[in-house]
Amino acid sequence: MNVGDGKVVLIAGGGEIYTDLAGRFVGSTRNLEDIIASDYNKKIVENIISAGHEAALEFDYFIFGVEGYSRVAEAQLIRKRLASYMIKSGRIEKEGERDFNVVLPKVDNFQDFHVEKEMKVYGNKIEKMTLTYTAHDILDLIERWYNKGIELGYKEEDLRYLKPQATEFKAIVAMNAHALRDWFRIRCCKNAQTEIRDMATKMLRLSKEAAPDLFKDAGPNCVRMGYCPENKMQHEDCNIITKDEMADALNMLDVDQFNHLF
Repeated sequence: MNVGDGKVVLIAGGGEIYTDLAGRFVGSTRNLEDIIASDYNKKIVENIISAGHEAALEFDYFIFGVEGYSRVAEAQLIRKRLASYMIKSGRIEKEGERDFNVVLPKVDNFQDFHVEKEMKVYGNKIEKMTLTYTAHDILDLIERWYNKGIELGYKEEDLRYLKPQATEFKAIVAMNAHALRDWFRIRCCKNAQTEIRDMATKMLRLSKEAAPDLFKDAGPNCVRMGYCPENKMQHEDCNIITKDEMADALNMLDVDQFNHLF
């Protein structure tokens, strides 16, 4: 597998939205039964999001299944603490039936590298021989080492220590809408690592389809803010105005023009 081949499936989420109910409950003088019986109000959701009062979004949950991503991506995924994870175990004994899948990055000239090795030929004469290895050669060696360990009766929870970070992981991930929107701001940014951005973008697409009212403006920080908060760390492919550039532009306005904006 290659980076970008990962699969994301929406298991649950969308349909009936509870954010409007949670938002309505806070300010309503009606009893709870009447609030629950009220029809869904899209305008309430829009007002909550535009005002930035996103605590009400924590009452809508989304569950995703992910596979075809590496352990590198897993480490970045679980840094989001406001989420629940069930990750397929790598230590349960499968008697060699576990797939030895890896996810390779699409990097130029990554596949081949050369090693010069001195070898004794014709008695004491030393000659250098150039050996060529590919990434698949290295991974095949590790897989054979792993399988041999199983044959010898070693525990898979110990054998997995030699597996590369490129080893595939599979998981079920659950986040509420507030946590998801926050996660999209960071992981959909072009500065995010390629694989985790691929996962976040696919999750965002599914979320928008399932609950467009909750995620209409979701995405990287620049989508919501209208400018890039990364400033000097802005990705080279971005051409949106940065936070500092916007501040400089506002400072150039005279007082009357500035007051007119508000």
